[in-house]
Amino acid sequence: MIPEPSKIEFPLWQYLNQPLFSADAKLILNPRRFAHLHRIELLERCWAKKCDAKGSY
Repeated sequence: MIPEPSKIEFPLWQYLNQPLFSADAKLILNPRRFAHLHRIELLERCWAKKCDAKGSY
């Protein structure tokens, strides 16, 4: 039995809700670049949660 590869869907809602006129936020118009950066940020947030659960290092 072959396991199905996990598919990360495009974060459409986050893409559409980007701040347009904020000085400190960066607007990303390229959907592929946005999805790539979103996945990286998601991974960093998940990694930080697991580190916090183990204790301070």
